[in-house]
Amino acid sequence: MRTSIRRSRGTVAMAAAAALATGLLAGCAGDSDDGSSDAGGGDGKGKITLTVGTFGVFGYKQAGLFDEYTKLHPDISIKENVTTRTDVYWPKVLTRLQAGSGTDDIQAIEVGNVTEAVQTQAAKFVDLGKDADKSQWLDWKNAQATTQDGKMIGLGVDIGPMAICYRKDLFEKAGLPTDRTKLAEQWKGDWSKYVDLGKQYMKKAPKGTKFVDSASSVYNASLGGASLRYYDKNGKIVWDRSPGVKAAWDDAMSVATSDMSAKLKQFDPTWDKGFANGSFASVACPAWMLGYIGEKAGDSGKGKWDVAAAPTASNWGGSFLGVPTAGKHQKEAVELAKWLTAPEQQAKVFAKQASFPSTPSAYAGLKPQADTTAYFSGAPLTQIFSDSAKTIPAQPLGPKDKPIDTAISDIGILQVEQKGKSPAQGWDAASKEIKDVLGQ
Repeated sequence: MRTSIRRSRGTVAMAAAAALATGLLAGCAGDSDDGSSDAGGGDGKGKITLTVGTFGVFGYKQAGLFDEYTKLHPDISIKENVTTRTDVYWPKVLTRLQAGSGTDDIQAIEVGNVTEAVQTQAAKFVDLGKDADKSQWLDWKNAQATTQDGKMIGLGVDIGPMAICYRKDLFEKAGLPTDRTKLAEQWKGDWSKYVDLGKQYMKKAPKGTKFVDSASSVYNASLGGASLRYYDKNGKIVWDRSPGVKAAWDDAMSVATSDMSAKLKQFDPTWDKGFANGSFASVACPAWMLGYIGEKAGDSGKGKWDVAAAPTASNWGGSFLGVPTAGKHQKEAVELAKWLTAPEQQAKVFAKQASFPSTPSAYAGLKPQADTTAYFSGAPLTQIFSDSAKTIPAQPLGPKDKPIDTAISDIGILQVEQKGKSPAQGWDAASKEIKDVLGQ
């Protein structure tokens, strides 16, 4: 999910909110533009031109990093090849990897595709763990891009640590606490406690409002903090008996079968309007979503939104940079990938567009933009998201994680939430789709 995540992905300058939202949608949900474009750095006169293949907006050009690097290395020029949609980008990368030609010197890898890359394409990438200080990145982030025999095919870029964003004005009207610390304590440790608060909200809900945007957002947030989701540590598919999936499904069904959901599909136009109209009072909120809220809710939401720690540490989104072995300039590409993903550079991208770093040493120096802090009622954004990032569990991922997740969220949950089916019927519909995807 750049995040699908990008997620890929603390705080964001409101001036950069549109760019941020574009980048995150490209990774966390995909957006509508499937074209490609160039967004280069350097003047093209260097002795070596390094190409960087990305999806969405990674922020390297926007934060001035390409220009900075080429000044430090006058024999290098950089060309960024940008494909907006991940569902267009990754199949194209796979084709070129398998052909052994046509790849960029550096290829971005979205978290939803990294396991496939690790399990089926590791031989086509340089082992970056041999030449990089692995301690710079979160352990669980490193693990996502590392093969069973220890080969590290990608260096961590951003992550999507979770919080709860809420409308304190609506909470107050519904007779709920509005203090972020008290709320965090009230739902700490269990997403079902957050759902229970939603039941209280609906007893005195302001007219025309619901507690949460969708049951799927609760499902994804809850599952993002589970130690086991669709695969076990040995790569065995366990989606149908995973305790993490069961708990997340139960939380989602509590929402879907009640009156607390606005029943919106995330990233659809109706969801955007929900922010603008104030039709829901809270949303599971990875760091990158701050910019999205600021853009869609607009000036009318300033000072009404606040941020509290999530019930459990959870992640939604993230990406990596890998160096294909087919590249002509592997040594130079490795050095650029290391530099772009170093803590100092991740902090610069964060300052520009809120892509939350995967390098913990950067956290102490992260400074929210003044406009963002004001928009979210002075919440200690860096602390909330960094505390979450440090305690997110390492989740085993598998090559079919994304289609399994899509089947449960977009088929199973929506059957219940929007079409009035029973939880059993929703699960059966999702199961049928998953079995088709898995060839069972």
